[in-house]
Amino acid sequence: MDSIIWEREPPELRSPVLVASFSGWNDAASAAGTALGAIGATLETDLVARIDPEEFFDFQANRPTIEISGGTMQNVEWPDNLIVSAKAEGAERDLLLISGTEPSTRWRTFCTSVLDVAEACGVEAVVTFGSLIADVAHTRPVPITGLATDDAMIEQLGFEDVAYEGPTGILGIFHAACRERGLAAASLWAAVPHYAAAVPNPKAGLALLRRLEGMIGIAVEASDLEEAAVAFEHQVTE
Repeated sequence: MDSIIWEREPPELRSPVLVASFSGWNDAASAAGTALGAIGATLETDLVARIDPEEFFDFQANRPTIEISGGTMQNVEWPDNLIVSAKAEGAERDLLLISGTEPSTRWRTFCTSVLDVAEACGVEAVVTFGSLIADVAHTRPVPITGLATDDAMIEQLGFEDVAYEGPTGILGIFHAACRERGLAAASLWAAVPHYAAAVPNPKAGLALLRRLEGMIGIAVEASDLEEAAVAFEHQVTE
């Protein structure tokens, strides 16, 4: 069974960049999802495809939800991963966005499915958002670290020489799949305070968004997120 459910013909996009985030292990304090959500809320978007959840989720761990009204079943919402195109007025390139939930199983097949959609849409590069719990202060600028598939991109982003060996989430596997296809990719990670990780962190989401803007040359109007970041810092301080 094909795991890709196309909602339309692959769109014609201008030098598109795929931007991805997944809730779960890769998204401490919902910072990565917040950043991607701000992009989708600001730009003009169209649903392109979705990944069928049947092959990739343990529904006992990621349960579907139902809607009941008047004593009758109205709807079932399954955990999913949606792929949308996004266009920014005045920009020279477009985006392809994927957001959803980290799959439970068959990660290599899942990554292949997403990259098949990206390839069909002419994607030229990939950026993923992640966030992690760290020993950082909420009053300081948000540290952004990451990795990339080539030295030129690492130098452009100004990443330090970071070494790591240990467990990974879907983003690590997705990044490896990009490298195998020869697709330029970078993974941006925001550090969130360990003492405030149980609540959404819009300040970290804003930091990820601003770093992306510098990479791809697309400005995202994020005044609501800026206000939320200020309120977050104030509330945590209190």
